[in-house]
Amino acid sequence: MGSRRLVLAFFAVVFGVALLVWSADRFVEGAASSARHFGMSPLLIGMVVVGFGTSAPEMTVSALAAAQGNPGIALGNAYGSNIANIGLILGITALLSPIAVHSRVLRKELPLLVAVTAVAAWQVWDGGITRLEAWISLAIFAAVMGWSIWQGTRKTEDTLGTEFEQELSDRALPLRRAVFWLVVGLMFLILSSRILVWGAVTIAQGFGISDLVIGLTIVAVGTSLPELAASIIATRKGEHDIALGNVIGSNLFNTLAVVGLAGVIAPISVGAEVFTRDMLVMAVLTISLFVFCSGFRGPHRITRIEGGILLMSYAAYTAYLMATALG
Repeated sequence: MGSRRLVLAFFAVVFGVALLVWSADRFVEGAASSARHFGMSPLLIGMVVVGFGTSAPEMTVSALAAAQGNPGIALGNAYGSNIANIGLILGITALLSPIAVHSRVLRKELPLLVAVTAVAAWQVWDGGITRLEAWISLAIFAAVMGWSIWQGTRKTEDTLGTEFEQELSDRALPLRRAVFWLVVGLMFLILSSRILVWGAVTIAQGFGISDLVIGLTIVAVGTSLPELAASIIATRKGEHDIALGNVIGSNLFNTLAVVGLAGVIAPISVGAEVFTRDMLVMAVLTISLFVFCSGFRGPHRITRIEGGILLMSYAAYTAYLMATALG
């Protein structure tokens, strides 16, 4: 493969990621403001609308990759984003400022995330995700969304809802403008996803690296950038529950909806290393997050030391991936 094509693929990845981040932000802003105009509660907007919006990059990239016959990128993007969300994003965020967890809703979602991760491990242990298993993931996702909507429509006060109400007030848009950015954001999400997938596949072929590793690293970090930006901004404003809620919601979406949608489009063949390496790392990080936020050792919070542990774990995992791939 020519060096000129590889250079073009590299720039396609950089441009695709930049456009993906911009379009995801516009999509989330438009969707959240539109939902607010139609009377949806701030907690419900935060848990469902914003949760879907921040996972829209992973969803579009994985769906396109599966449709184009690149299941490694589809699966690697979803699981790699989950690993990056906890290890990289919460690690950096907690190092900047310890994350205090006040929301009762998030404390209920954490064990749910552990259970969903166990379901994902069950799906990949036998070497593949069938269409039936993908439909099961989507059915569980629908149940989780139903529970989230029920939580969001209850009249009980929750700090997560209060933080989202403040955030929505700060970024309020007129209805016509909100719908405009919703449509434009969605269009550019699809376009940027196509550019990113093409660039990632071309780089993988050029260097002889598997689609899975490219999905777990470059693509996963690129599609996780909206969560990184949102979590850092939220933490600097003292909105710790939003920072954690972004990650928990995104990981639930990725594990159930993103993998489920990709598997329905095309069954996914899974190498043994996905279960013994990637799923193991994802499970350990998820359980660690549950332990850190559970309050077993005191206040519900992720300290700077724990953030450092998460970040070093992610760095070690990524270094191992690249060393193995270039091997």
